[in-house]
Formats: sequence, C-alpha cells, structure tokens
Amino acid sequence: MKRPEKEVVVAQLTEQFRNADAVYLTEYRGLTVPQVSELREKLGRDTSYTVAKNTLARIAAKEAGIEGLDDLLKGPTAITFVKGDFIEAAKTLRDFAKTNKALVITGGYADGTVYDAEGAQKLADLMSRPQLLSKFAGDLKATTAKAAYLFVALPTKAVRTIDALREKQEKAA
Repeated sequence: MKRPEKEVVVAQLTEQFRNADAVYLTEYRGLTVPQVSELREKLGRDTSYTVAKNTLARIAAKEAGIEGLDDLLKGPTAITFVKGDFIEAAKTLRDFAKTNKALVITGGYADGTVYDAEGAQKLADLMSRPQLLSKFAGDLKATTAKAAYLFVALPTKAVRTIDALREKQEKAA
C-alpha cells in the first residue's frame, strides 16, 4: 500500500474508533469467507467487522485517543467496531468462537478500559442492557406490590381489630 492509501485507511479507522462504543480484537486466521460473512451477519447492522493492518490500527487508535491496544494488535487481526449494546456483541463473538475454533478473541476496549482476552470474555458473561432493564422492572414491580400489600394490610388489620372489640363489647353487654 502506498502512503496516500495508508493515510486514507488510517483516517477511516480513526473515524470508526471514535464512533464506536466498544472495540473487540479477534484473530481470524483459519476462518473462511463464508464464516466471516456469517459472523458479520450475526453481529448485526450496528457492528462492523474489519480486517486491518496492525500498524495502521495502532496509529488510528492513538489518533482516536485510545491507548493500550498496542500489545493486543499482534498477528492477523480483525477489529469489531460496536455501536450500541457492546455486551450483546461480546456474547455473539463468544458464541461464534465456541462453534468456530479459528476465531480467537484477543481483547477489547469499552467505556475507556482496555480488556485482555479474559476481560473480553467476562464482558460476554454480563447481562445485556435489555436483560438488566427487565430484571430491574421486575424488582421494581415486586417492591411496589409489597408496598401496596403493606398499605392495605394496616387499615384492614385496624378494621378487624375494631370489629373484634365491638363484638366483645356486644357480648359483654
């Protein structure tokens, strides 16, 4: 690649690094073109899976303000740029790597933190945003139901106590 072409590629990669909510680095050696196409399809529209030269990716990451990826950019590297729910993308990569041993997750970057391979795997084990929101809504509903029960229980108990006292007074009289 000639220098002007490299500058264009670095500019494109820099823009992708800046626009991404998270970045995952994978080693793709041994994956066939149909497998890579399948992975791209599974990752969805908001995610791009790009094969890039490590040197150009290092330069682009630094220009985008991301430090610490140098050690992870070794060997044949493909970069997954994620917009949106990066936990879901991590789960997709993990599941694809289980069925396609040629794909190796080497690390990632999300929320200002660089993750090694183990850290990227831990991200995949987290609940996704929709799962967390539904769990929160369920907990909130349960708490609200408990509160409603308590609010109804106090007046009901008071009424039963008053009825019991009235019956006792009627029997005594």
